[in-house]
Amino acid sequence: MSRTRKTSKINQIDGTSERDEQPPLTKSDRNDEPATVTGDSSATVASEKATGDASSSRDGYPYPEDEYSQAAGYEPEVTKEAAQASKSKGDEEGERTKSGSAGGGGNGGRHKTKEKYEDPERRMPFLDHLEELRWTIIRSLLAISLTSVVCYFFSRQIIEILRYPGPKDMKLIFLSPTEGFMIYIKVSIFAGLIVALPYVAYQFWKFIVPGLLEKERRLVSPIVLYTVLCFLVGAAFAYFLIIPFGLRFLMSFQTDFLEANITIGKYLGFVVTLLLVFGVVFELPVLAYLLTHIGLLTPEFLRSKRRYGIVIIFIVAAILTPPDAFTQTMLAIPLMLLYEISIWVSASVRKKKIAREAKAGS
Repeated sequence: MSRTRKTSKINQIDGTSERDEQPPLTKSDRNDEPATVTGDSSATVASEKATGDASSSRDGYPYPEDEYSQAAGYEPEVTKEAAQASKSKGDEEGERTKSGSAGGGGNGGRHKTKEKYEDPERRMPFLDHLEELRWTIIRSLLAISLTSVVCYFFSRQIIEILRYPGPKDMKLIFLSPTEGFMIYIKVSIFAGLIVALPYVAYQFWKFIVPGLLEKERRLVSPIVLYTVLCFLVGAAFAYFLIIPFGLRFLMSFQTDFLEANITIGKYLGFVVTLLLVFGVVFELPVLAYLLTHIGLLTPEFLRSKRRYGIVIIFIVAAILTPPDAFTQTMLAIPLMLLYEISIWVSASVRKKKIAREAKAGS
């Protein structure tokens, strides 16, 4: 075998081929030929013999085809049909890759499915949250502006409605030429806020929803409904009970030498402030309902902090109401009642939650 290789290399250098000088060796000749080991180890001889037997041959030659092509500088000829077949195969692979990445198939589709599985909550960056909050505020302001424009055409009727809780013999005045016009504008904005309240509440709850769990998201619709209802109940409580009683008490201090001349701005400011304050504080049971559902509030905590809660209620009442002790007390008493209602709501929610968990565990 060693002699045959040397002869092949010499012929290649001279430009002649071994095929022209020696007949091809058959398999029996290769097996019968003794292997001469000169300066090589037995492992090298065995490796060469295994390589020669395992290699594919052409025309009976025992050596691989690429050995002849490299020696003679031969390049395999590519037919036109083979080139077209290779090109069409490449185009098909490209189409499959493109369709997979675009339509959800192939590797691209599997990769997208994996991403959706790994991050089903679709977490948003902090700047995206700020952008969403900005658009929530913009939509709410646009809704309030639109409803305020509509309410301006009914501002006279709205002023008559706000005038109704006061004493019948009370006359309202204005002291500057522009005060009457500005009163109409303020009343229109206030009425627009009341009308747009359901939409504004829905927008803000919609902004909060992505940060809640699936079981918490089901609470959005009832909470929005109860938010609007509690605000309207609080405003109605102030309109029919607190404001008439408070105005009659305050106007009773008139005497023969002390006459009340109340400007329309002061009167409407007093009425609107009480309506808004009572509407907001009546949201306390809704807040207790939500915080108990998400596990941030317990009825035991509310009961243990009742004394501190009463002090905070009077402080809040002093801040939100006009600077007099009567209106402060008129707000603090309903707040203490709402605090007790919030304890009952929190206990009811927790009881249902424990029963539901026990039923799911069994």
